[in-house]
Amino acid sequence: MSPNGSDRSSRRPMRRKLPQVLTAGLILATATGCSYNWEDFPRLGMPTPVTEEAPTILSLWQGSWAAALITGVLVWGLIIWSVIFHRRSRTKIEVPPQTRYNMPIEALYTVTPLIIVSVLFYFTARDESKLLELTPKPAHTVNVVGYQWSWGFNYVENVPGVQGDAKTDKNLASIPDKFLEDFPENAGGVYDAGVPGDRNPQTGNPGPTLWLPKGEKVRFVLTSRDVIHSFWVVPFLMKQDVIPGHTNSFEVIPNQEGTFLGKCAELCGVDHSRMLFNVKVVSPERYQQHLKELAEKGQTGYIPSGIEQTDPARNAEKHQL
Repeated sequence: MSPNGSDRSSRRPMRRKLPQVLTAGLILATATGCSYNWEDFPRLGMPTPVTEEAPTILSLWQGSWAAALITGVLVWGLIIWSVIFHRRSRTKIEVPPQTRYNMPIEALYTVTPLIIVSVLFYFTARDESKLLELTPKPAHTVNVVGYQWSWGFNYVENVPGVQGDAKTDKNLASIPDKFLEDFPENAGGVYDAGVPGDRNPQTGNPGPTLWLPKGEKVRFVLTSRDVIHSFWVVPFLMKQDVIPGHTNSFEVIPNQEGTFLGKCAELCGVDHSRMLFNVKVVSPERYQQHLKELAEKGQTGYIPSGIEQTDPARNAEKHQL
Protein backbone atom coordinates (compact mmCIF):
# COMPACT_ATOMS: atom_id res chain seq x y z
CA MET A 1 0.00 0.00 0.00
CA SER A 2 1.27 3.49 -0.82
CA PRO A 3 2.18 5.96 1.89
CA ASN A 4 -0.81 8.07 0.91
CA GLY A 5 -3.10 5.09 1.27
CA SER A 6 -1.71 4.41 4.72
CA ASP A 7 -2.43 8.00 5.75
CA ARG A 8 -6.01 7.76 4.52
CA SER A 9 -6.63 4.48 6.33
CA SER A 10 -5.18 5.84 9.56
CA ARG A 11 -7.49 8.85 9.39
CA ARG A 12 -10.69 6.83 8.92
CA PRO A 13 -10.95 5.55 12.52
CA MET A 14 -10.55 9.12 13.78
CA ARG A 15 -13.35 10.30 11.49
CA ARG A 16 -15.61 7.54 12.78
CA LYS A 17 -14.83 8.47 16.38
CA LEU A 18 -15.40 12.20 15.90
CA PRO A 19 -19.25 12.03 15.98
CA GLN A 20 -19.03 9.88 19.12
CA VAL A 21 -16.76 12.39 20.85
CA LEU A 22 -19.01 15.31 19.89
CA THR A 23 -22.11 13.45 21.07
CA ALA A 24 -20.47 12.61 24.40
CA GLY A 25 -19.47 16.25 24.84
CA LEU A 26 -23.00 17.45 24.10
CA ILE A 27 -24.48 14.98 26.60
CA LEU A 28 -21.98 16.04 29.26
CA ALA A 29 -22.70 19.73 28.70
CA THR A 30 -26.48 19.28 28.86
CA ALA A 31 -26.32 16.93 31.85
CA THR A 32 -24.25 19.31 33.94
CA GLY A 33 -26.57 22.18 33.02
CA CYS A 34 -29.82 20.49 34.06
CA SER A 35 -29.77 21.98 37.54
CA TYR A 36 -28.39 25.36 36.43
CA ASN A 37 -30.62 28.39 36.83
CA TRP A 38 -30.34 30.24 33.53
CA GLU A 39 -31.42 33.46 35.26
CA ASP A 40 -28.02 33.39 37.00
CA PHE A 41 -26.07 33.03 33.75
CA PRO A 42 -25.46 36.79 33.15
CA ARG A 43 -23.57 36.93 36.48
CA LEU A 44 -21.14 34.25 35.22
CA GLY A 45 -20.78 32.48 38.56
CA MET A 46 -20.97 35.54 40.81
CA PRO A 47 -23.59 35.59 43.60
CA THR A 48 -26.44 38.11 43.63
CA PRO A 49 -25.04 41.51 44.76
CA VAL A 50 -26.41 42.84 48.07
CA THR A 51 -24.72 46.26 48.24
CA GLU A 52 -24.94 49.38 46.11
CA GLU A 53 -21.23 49.08 45.24
CA ALA A 54 -21.25 45.40 44.18
CA PRO A 55 -22.74 45.97 40.66
CA THR A 56 -19.57 47.89 39.77
CA ILE A 57 -17.52 44.77 40.53
CA LEU A 58 -19.99 42.57 38.69
CA SER A 59 -19.77 44.80 35.61
CA LEU A 60 -15.96 44.57 35.66
CA TRP A 61 -16.21 40.79 35.97
CA GLN A 62 -18.61 40.54 33.04
CA GLY A 63 -16.49 42.85 30.90
CA SER A 64 -13.37 40.80 31.59
CA TRP A 65 -15.19 37.63 30.56
CA ALA A 66 -16.44 39.29 27.37
CA ALA A 67 -12.91 40.43 26.47
CA ALA A 68 -11.52 36.97 27.22
CA LEU A 69 -14.22 35.32 25.09
CA ILE A 70 -13.59 37.62 22.12
CA THR A 71 -9.85 36.97 22.39
CA GLY A 72 -10.45 33.24 22.71
CA VAL A 73 -12.73 33.08 19.69
CA LEU A 74 -10.15 34.97 17.61
CA VAL A 75 -7.31 32.68 18.69
CA TRP A 76 -9.36 29.50 18.27
CA GLY A 77 -10.51 30.70 14.84
CA LEU A 78 -6.95 31.29 13.68
CA ILE A 79 -5.85 27.89 14.99
CA ILE A 80 -8.73 26.08 13.27
CA TRP A 81 -8.13 28.02 10.05
CA SER A 82 -4.44 27.05 10.12
CA VAL A 83 -5.25 23.40 10.78
CA ILE A 84 -7.75 23.21 7.92
CA PHE A 85 -6.07 25.28 5.22
CA HIS A 86 -2.45 24.37 5.92
CA ARG A 87 -2.73 20.63 6.41
CA ARG A 88 -0.29 18.42 4.54
CA SER A 89 -2.96 16.56 2.54
CA ARG A 90 -4.03 19.89 1.03
CA THR A 91 -0.60 21.07 -0.10
CA LYS A 92 0.68 17.60 -1.13
CA ILE A 93 4.18 18.54 0.01
CA GLU A 94 6.19 17.54 3.04
CA VAL A 95 7.40 21.00 4.08
CA PRO A 96 5.35 24.06 3.10
CA PRO A 97 7.02 27.39 2.26
CA GLN A 98 8.46 29.00 5.40
CA THR A 99 7.86 32.65 6.26
CA ARG A 100 10.39 34.51 8.39
CA TYR A 101 10.59 38.03 9.74
CA ASN A 102 7.09 39.20 8.83
CA MET A 103 7.22 42.55 10.54
CA PRO A 104 3.50 43.45 10.28
CA ILE A 105 2.49 40.13 11.88
CA GLU A 106 5.15 40.43 14.59
CA ALA A 107 4.03 43.97 15.36
CA LEU A 108 0.41 42.79 15.51
CA TYR A 109 0.97 40.03 18.06
CA THR A 110 3.16 42.34 20.14
CA VAL A 111 0.92 45.41 20.16
CA THR A 112 -2.44 43.61 20.49
CA PRO A 113 -1.71 42.03 23.91
CA LEU A 114 -0.42 45.39 25.16
CA ILE A 115 -3.67 47.04 24.11
CA ILE A 116 -5.75 44.32 25.80
CA VAL A 117 -3.80 44.59 29.07
CA SER A 118 -3.93 48.39 29.00
CA VAL A 119 -7.71 48.43 28.57
CA LEU A 120 -8.22 45.91 31.39
CA PHE A 121 -5.84 47.91 33.60
CA TYR A 122 -7.71 51.15 32.93
CA PHE A 123 -11.13 49.81 33.90
CA THR A 124 -9.73 47.95 36.91
CA ALA A 125 -7.91 51.02 38.22
CA ARG A 126 -10.95 53.22 37.62
CA ASP A 127 -13.34 50.93 39.48
CA GLU A 128 -10.85 50.20 42.28
CA SER A 129 -10.42 53.91 42.96
CA LYS A 130 -14.18 54.34 43.12
CA LEU A 131 -14.70 51.36 45.44
CA LEU A 132 -11.95 52.37 47.87
CA GLU A 133 -12.96 56.04 48.04
CA LEU A 134 -13.83 57.06 51.62
CA THR A 135 -16.44 59.67 52.45
CA PRO A 136 -16.04 61.95 55.45
CA LYS A 137 -18.04 60.97 58.54
CA PRO A 138 -19.81 57.78 57.42
CA ALA A 139 -23.09 56.91 59.14
CA HIS A 140 -21.59 53.82 60.81
CA THR A 141 -18.11 52.47 61.48
CA VAL A 142 -17.22 48.89 62.33
CA ASN A 143 -13.70 47.91 63.29
CA VAL A 144 -13.33 44.34 61.99
CA VAL A 145 -10.63 42.53 63.98
CA GLY A 146 -9.09 39.35 62.58
CA TYR A 147 -7.36 36.91 64.91
CA GLN A 148 -6.58 33.21 64.99
CA TRP A 149 -9.16 31.72 64.62
CA SER A 150 -12.21 33.97 64.44
CA TRP A 151 -13.42 37.53 64.10
CA GLY A 152 -14.27 40.39 66.42
CA PHE A 153 -16.47 43.38 65.61
CA ASN A 154 -16.08 46.74 67.35
CA TYR A 155 -19.19 48.82 66.69
CA VAL A 156 -17.93 52.42 66.92
CA GLU A 157 -21.29 53.93 67.82
CA ASN A 158 -22.96 56.23 70.31
CA VAL A 159 -24.95 53.63 72.25
CA PRO A 160 -27.33 54.97 74.94
CA GLY A 161 -25.95 54.36 78.42
CA VAL A 162 -22.45 53.45 77.24
CA GLN A 163 -19.62 55.76 78.31
CA GLY A 164 -16.27 56.13 76.57
CA ASP A 165 -14.51 57.66 73.59
CA ALA A 166 -13.30 55.63 70.62
CA LYS A 167 -10.82 58.35 69.68
CA THR A 168 -8.81 57.82 72.87
CA ASP A 169 -9.63 54.21 73.78
CA LYS A 170 -6.38 52.29 74.32
CA ASN A 171 -7.82 49.17 72.66
CA LEU A 172 -8.10 51.11 69.40
CA ALA A 173 -4.65 52.70 69.69
CA SER A 174 -3.27 50.72 66.74
CA ILE A 175 -5.70 52.44 64.34
CA PRO A 176 -4.13 55.43 62.51
CA ASP A 177 -5.31 58.93 63.33
CA LYS A 178 -6.74 59.41 59.83
CA PHE A 179 -9.45 56.87 60.73
CA LEU A 180 -9.86 57.96 64.36
CA GLU A 181 -10.68 61.49 63.18
CA ASP A 182 -13.87 60.23 61.52
CA PHE A 183 -15.06 58.32 64.59
CA PRO A 184 -18.16 59.78 66.30
CA GLU A 185 -17.55 61.99 69.32
CA ASN A 186 -17.71 60.22 72.71
CA ALA A 187 -18.56 56.86 71.13
CA GLY A 188 -18.39 54.32 73.94
CA GLY A 189 -19.34 51.55 71.56
CA VAL A 190 -20.08 47.85 71.92
CA TYR A 191 -18.39 44.73 70.59
CA ASP A 192 -18.88 41.10 69.67
CA ALA A 193 -15.88 38.76 69.91
CA GLY A 194 -16.30 35.47 68.10
CA VAL A 195 -14.83 32.02 68.53
CA PRO A 196 -14.76 29.20 65.93
CA GLY A 197 -17.54 27.35 67.72
CA ASP A 198 -20.08 30.18 67.38
CA ARG A 199 -23.21 29.59 65.30
CA ASN A 200 -25.76 31.92 63.82
CA PRO A 201 -28.98 31.16 65.74
CA GLN A 202 -31.23 31.59 62.70
CA THR A 203 -29.27 29.73 60.01
CA GLY A 204 -26.97 27.50 62.05
CA ASN A 205 -24.00 28.65 59.95
CA PRO A 206 -20.68 28.68 61.84
CA GLY A 207 -18.94 31.80 63.08
CA PRO A 208 -19.97 35.05 64.81
CA THR A 209 -22.50 37.40 63.22
CA LEU A 210 -21.82 40.95 62.08
CA TRP A 211 -24.96 43.11 62.05
CA LEU A 212 -25.40 45.92 59.50
CA PRO A 213 -28.21 48.41 58.77
CA LYS A 214 -29.88 48.34 55.38
CA GLY A 215 -29.64 51.49 53.26
CA GLU A 216 -27.01 53.24 55.38
CA LYS A 217 -23.30 53.65 54.64
CA VAL A 218 -20.96 51.51 56.73
CA ARG A 219 -17.20 51.93 56.88
CA PHE A 220 -15.13 48.86 57.71
CA VAL A 221 -11.80 49.52 59.40
CA LEU A 222 -9.82 46.29 59.10
CA THR A 223 -7.14 45.36 61.64
CA SER A 224 -5.34 42.16 62.65
CA ARG A 225 -3.92 41.02 65.99
CA ASP A 226 -1.55 38.37 64.63
CA VAL A 227 -1.12 37.39 60.96
CA ILE A 228 -2.56 38.41 57.59
CA HIS A 229 -6.23 37.54 57.15
CA SER A 230 -8.71 38.57 54.46
CA PHE A 231 -12.21 39.94 55.07
CA TRP A 232 -14.59 38.52 52.46
CA VAL A 233 -18.37 38.82 52.52
CA VAL A 234 -19.25 36.67 49.51
CA PRO A 235 -22.28 38.59 48.10
CA PHE A 236 -20.43 41.90 48.59
CA LEU A 237 -18.31 40.68 45.61
CA MET A 238 -15.32 42.24 47.33
CA LYS A 239 -12.63 41.25 49.79
CA GLN A 240 -9.73 43.06 51.38
CA ASP A 241 -6.67 41.96 53.31
CA VAL A 242 -6.52 42.38 57.09
CA ILE A 243 -2.85 43.07 57.79
CA PRO A 244 -1.07 43.44 61.15
CA GLY A 245 0.51 46.86 61.38
CA HIS A 246 -1.41 48.22 58.40
CA THR A 247 -5.04 49.37 58.46
CA ASN A 248 -7.25 48.89 55.40
CA SER A 249 -10.72 50.31 54.95
CA PHE A 250 -13.66 50.41 52.55
CA GLU A 251 -17.32 51.41 52.61
CA VAL A 252 -20.56 49.79 51.48
CA ILE A 253 -24.28 50.48 51.57
CA PRO A 254 -26.17 47.19 52.09
CA ASN A 255 -29.39 47.20 50.09
CA GLN A 256 -30.88 43.78 50.81
CA GLU A 257 -31.91 42.30 54.14
CA GLY A 258 -30.86 38.76 54.98
CA THR A 259 -28.04 36.70 56.45
CA PHE A 260 -25.00 36.17 54.26
CA LEU A 261 -21.80 34.15 54.51
CA GLY A 262 -18.36 35.57 55.14
CA LYS A 263 -14.96 33.97 55.44
CA CYS A 264 -11.23 34.53 55.62
CA ALA A 265 -9.78 34.36 52.10
CA GLU A 266 -6.12 34.32 53.14
CA LEU A 267 -4.35 31.14 54.28
CA CYS A 268 -3.60 32.22 57.85
CA GLY A 269 -2.61 28.99 59.59
CA VAL A 270 -3.72 25.53 60.60
CA ASP A 271 -7.34 26.48 61.42
CA HIS A 272 -7.83 28.92 58.57
CA SER A 273 -10.90 26.97 57.38
CA ARG A 274 -12.65 27.74 60.69
CA MET A 275 -12.42 31.52 60.28
CA LEU A 276 -16.01 31.91 59.15
CA PHE A 277 -18.57 34.56 60.02
CA ASN A 278 -22.04 35.75 59.06
CA VAL A 279 -23.38 39.15 58.04
CA LYS A 280 -26.94 39.96 59.02
CA VAL A 281 -28.46 42.98 57.25
CA VAL A 282 -31.51 44.37 59.05
CA SER A 283 -33.51 47.58 59.24
CA PRO A 284 -31.80 50.58 60.90
CA GLU A 285 -34.21 50.29 63.82
CA ARG A 286 -33.38 46.61 64.39
CA TYR A 287 -29.67 47.42 64.10
CA GLN A 288 -29.89 50.01 66.87
CA GLN A 289 -31.82 47.52 68.99
CA HIS A 290 -29.03 44.97 68.50
CA LEU A 291 -26.46 47.47 69.75
CA LYS A 292 -28.55 47.98 72.88
CA GLU A 293 -28.75 44.21 73.34
CA LEU A 294 -24.96 43.94 73.23
CA ALA A 295 -24.74 46.70 75.85
CA GLU A 296 -27.23 44.86 78.06
CA LYS A 297 -25.01 41.77 77.85
CA GLY A 298 -22.11 43.80 79.18
CA GLN A 299 -20.25 43.85 75.87
CA THR A 300 -19.42 47.55 76.11
CA GLY A 301 -16.24 49.27 75.01
CA TYR A 302 -13.89 47.66 72.50
CA ILE A 303 -11.72 44.59 72.15
CA PRO A 304 -8.03 45.12 71.24
CA SER A 305 -7.89 45.98 67.56
CA GLY A 306 -4.32 45.14 66.63
CA ILE A 307 -0.67 44.80 67.52
CA GLU A 308 1.10 47.52 69.46
CA GLN A 309 2.77 50.13 67.27
CA THR A 310 4.81 53.28 67.72
CA ASP A 311 3.10 56.50 66.71
CA PRO A 312 5.33 57.08 63.65
CA ALA A 313 4.59 53.56 62.40
CA ARG A 314 0.88 53.89 63.10
CA ASN A 315 0.60 57.15 61.18
CA ALA A 316 3.12 56.41 58.43
CA GLU A 317 0.39 56.70 55.78
CA LYS A 318 -1.38 59.70 57.28
CA HIS A 319 -1.11 61.84 54.14
CA GLN A 320 -1.99 59.06 51.70
CA LEU A 321 -5.73 58.89 52.36
